[in-house]
Amino acid sequence: MKFLYFIFIRLLIIGFRLGSVFNSKIRKGWEGRKKSNIIVKNAFSPNDKVIWMHAASLGEYEQGLPVLEGLKKKYPDYKVLVTFFSPSGYENVIKKKTIADAICYLPFDTRKGVASFLKHFQVELFFTVKYDYWYNLLSELKQRQVKTFVVSALFYPSQVFFKPYGKWMVAELKKNINWFFHQTKDSLALAQRVGLSQSSLSGDTRYDRVKATKANFEEIPLVKKFKNQSLLLVFGSSWEAEEIIAEKVAEVNSDVKFIIAPHDLKRVSILKKKFPQALLYTELDEQELENNKENNILIINTIGLLSRIYAYADITVVGGGFHSAGLHNILESAVFGNPVLFGDKYRKNPEADALIEYGGGKSFSTPEEVVQFIQSLILDESLRKRMANSAEVFISNQPEATEHILSKF
Repeated sequence: MKFLYFIFIRLLIIGFRLGSVFNSKIRKGWEGRKKSNIIVKNAFSPNDKVIWMHAASLGEYEQGLPVLEGLKKKYPDYKVLVTFFSPSGYENVIKKKTIADAICYLPFDTRKGVASFLKHFQVELFFTVKYDYWYNLLSELKQRQVKTFVVSALFYPSQVFFKPYGKWMVAELKKNINWFFHQTKDSLALAQRVGLSQSSLSGDTRYDRVKATKANFEEIPLVKKFKNQSLLLVFGSSWEAEEIIAEKVAEVNSDVKFIIAPHDLKRVSILKKKFPQALLYTELDEQELENNKENNILIINTIGLLSRIYAYADITVVGGGFHSAGLHNILESAVFGNPVLFGDKYRKNPEADALIEYGGGKSFSTPEEVVQFIQSLILDESLRKRMANSAEVFISNQPEATEHILSKF
């Protein structure tokens, strides 16, 4: 199996090289990796003690960030490195103000590449988020006696670890990782079943993240003024399916306000064609709102606002659940006590099942079903309030995962 992993990495590199010619996202990852060594060499000296967080993409970064921030407070003299596998994570975070001293792509997982990368700094703590494992890297960190952890670990039955051919990978994890902090009881049980006894249940750090967002909430005056006293539906991280839902609901509810925040800003032009009278957030000011009181649709054409926009919602639809890309963050909405509606493609999102069980969320197999249920929520205030209260209670009942994890360091 070790030899097959070697072949896999070589094929991955070839795939990236060829794919970079045709695909802009792959090209960003390919070109970005050429700069990773230079970035860490410029940011660190060989003797710098570094806390290193690796995240596959943006969602995992958000999941690991509370732990990273806590570790930085605990070890203020240590420097911080954040690496990504995917451009969608790197491209987003590199534009933000962060606590990281360096942000770059994770080099391809060859022994030579890993060793070359690590010679520029001294890793004191390393953690990866959820389930992004690179076995040459883990082996090299073990040889250097680096404490290595997995935050918000998530195992599920269809993973390779639970197949006959996954024994080598399980053995590598058992040998090279000090501790797994699991999101769910099911994940913990699966890990222990294959001998990964260095495990505990911590819960999901994303709950801590959204609780902090609510506790430190900052108003968005223009969104508040747009909502006014109206019922507000927020479509967060929308894909085409959610936008079809918005269109159908808007056709028969002119007295309801709508905010649509697409998952990709490239969809803004599509939305503007679908809703030609809609307002664009970046073009808004108080006078514009005053002059366009009859316009009940607002398109968010900038990033970074959605988690706060949910505070103004009465009903929310979160995107991705009707798409193979998977469900986006439902917790950002639930923390503000909103009914949360979404498609049923969420296998890797155990929090969705938990929210449904509490009564704060509901999944659907078709967009048409969502349209019908939204109409029920619009007409039935008591149903809205029951779901809203259930969502809020669900979040407040979750354990402090970050606190549990930091207590082990």
